[in-house]
Amino acid sequence: MKHECKALDSGLRRHDDGEHAPRRKVVSRMTRQDIRIETERLILRPTLPEDFEGWAALMADEENSRHIGGPQPRATAWRGFLTMAGAWTIQGYAMFSVIEKATGRWVGRLGPWQPEGWPGTEVGWGIVRDAWGKGYAVEGAAAAIDWAFDTLGWSEVIHCIAPDNLASQSVARKLGSTLRGPGQLPAPFEQVAVEIWGQSRDQWRHRRA
Repeated sequence: MKHECKALDSGLRRHDDGEHAPRRKVVSRMTRQDIRIETERLILRPTLPEDFEGWAALMADEENSRHIGGPQPRATAWRGFLTMAGAWTIQGYAMFSVIEKATGRWVGRLGPWQPEGWPGTEVGWGIVRDAWGKGYAVEGAAAAIDWAFDTLGWSEVIHCIAPDNLASQSVARKLGSTLRGPGQLPAPFEQVAVEIWGQSRDQWRHRRA
């Protein structure tokens, strides 16, 4: 799978004292406009205001939202949308908006996600229903995993997947992740049943090679 990440540099920056900064620091020095990943069919970029209509439609769809918090009215979806945008600003990374190259439309969000208390450094995904079956989740998540390892300096990625979410389990397998066992999300989601899938950076790079 071919993709390119357009950013300010390849990963290392220098402090004023001449020391090399670790890769995870780079993203905090980028502006959101500098972050853009292209795959064969997709563009991944940070959240923009014009993405909200697609986001609201995703979260209003009962089947689409079943494993990502359940159906939400627009006002609730707006709060979640701003949480994602705010994570980009405060944390320096979050899930990317997924743009379909052929149409220019917003078709979902996927990528790195690590709220307070989360069970690990996750790359997750959520694609609109009429774009299911095209392989967008695998294509986009693979590019996002590369970015998380190369730019954020993560040593592993996980995926929090419901035991009955067979579609996402299939995506995880195609990415090379394996089931590690049951996990627990932080409050107020501690009663939501999830299983942890994942792999290390070394495992990922071995497979990609």
